[in-house]
Amino acid sequence: MQTRLYVRNLAIVEQVDLVFEKGFSVLTGETGAGKSILIDALALLLGARADTGLIRHGTTKAEVMAAFEIDNDSDAARWLIDNDLFDDEECVLRRLIHTDKPTRAFINGRPAPIQWLRDLGSLLVDIHGQHEHQSLLRRDIQRQILDDFADHQDVVADLAERFEEIRKLKTRYDEMNSASSDRKARIDLLRYQVEELAALSPGDGEYVQLTEEHGRLANADALMGGLRRSLDELYDADEGSVQAMISATLARISDLSEFDPTLESATELLNGALISVEEATKALRAGLDRVDNDPARLSEVDSRLVQMHDLGRKHQTKPDELPGVFAAMSAELAEFDDGDGTLEGLAKRIEALTAEYRAIAETVTHGRKKASDALGREVTEAMQHLGMSGSVFHVAVDGVDNDEPTRYGLDQIEFQVSANPGSPPKSIAKVASGGELSRISLAIQVIIAAIGRVPTLVFDEVDVGIGGGV
Repeated sequence: MQTRLYVRNLAIVEQVDLVFEKGFSVLTGETGAGKSILIDALALLLGARADTGLIRHGTTKAEVMAAFEIDNDSDAARWLIDNDLFDDEECVLRRLIHTDKPTRAFINGRPAPIQWLRDLGSLLVDIHGQHEHQSLLRRDIQRQILDDFADHQDVVADLAERFEEIRKLKTRYDEMNSASSDRKARIDLLRYQVEELAALSPGDGEYVQLTEEHGRLANADALMGGLRRSLDELYDADEGSVQAMISATLARISDLSEFDPTLESATELLNGALISVEEATKALRAGLDRVDNDPARLSEVDSRLVQMHDLGRKHQTKPDELPGVFAAMSAELAEFDDGDGTLEGLAKRIEALTAEYRAIAETVTHGRKKASDALGREVTEAMQHLGMSGSVFHVAVDGVDNDEPTRYGLDQIEFQVSANPGSPPKSIAKVASGGELSRISLAIQVIIAAIGRVPTLVFDEVDVGIGGGV
């Protein structure tokens, strides 16, 4: 539960620090006293968009902070633990809004992105606005309330996933069925192109390797002559090689360094140069060993490169990208050949998924009908204390038109009310006045909150349309 709300320099509020006890707290006051500012401050801590216009005139920074006492086994505690923010059964949210820099948020003293405030805030506080009762007229909201009461969230989400998968498969089936001739032509073309690429069987990186090999083979004579001459000049010549000259100079400078110790640095450099010459000689010999003056191999490499260039032009791609083209076309052809890729395979998959969907939907329907009786009894009881003595609240669970599956099952949910004893229940949209709708909404919200997992519930102007006596 929320234990504290601190606000500084927000709108007209200079500073306020509220401490809440367990139970029911009411904040009252005249219009303009600042009650809504406290709701806005709490909304900021729950991740609402921050506007610099909220900062109190004459100041450069607004601050809001709220403290919550949380149970160790609550959803909020688990979220904090998962994000390494848990701190001894307490949670403190803080947000700073500046005129000249981005807003900053903190959870238990550590910086946090705004999305984290939204994620955690939904587990800590539920705010009901003063016009919340208007949404009660919408069928989707009525279904959601019943499912929340029945604790159906997970199974209904599973139902929605099955429905979406069936919808996608049916779309695919219709597309394939309406363009079967085009599909056959595509399969034939793919099969021909895949066989052509399979015959070449281009390997990853092969084009680059072949290009390098072709360069060596086509210039074998020049490479061999140049490398041999370089080896003679660098190392192999009996006289005048670079290695011989450096060795002679090194010996001479080493003798002279006995008379001038500063020459030792030159000796080190010459030693390094001699090592570099030897390493270069090894590299040149290795290069000479790689040179292969093989006209037959040159012809073979040249022929394969021509094939790769021809296929690359045919598929409007670079020769080195042919392996990727081959893989993509093979995957597309395999998809067509696979059971799910045929009309018959798709039909079987749709039939199987539809059977699974209906089995889950039947379970949901059973749970909704059971929960509708309980919700109707509890709301009816609450209405007796809200100036609607003798009224009866009823939740109708009927089948959808033509038994056609929907994202949320095979049921139509409608909230109904009988305002007078003995009269049949009718849709609240048709028989409930504005004041009655407000009272029914209040009863439902309190009942849902009692079974919910969010520990703090905030009502903004909950008395709208209800009346002083109630």
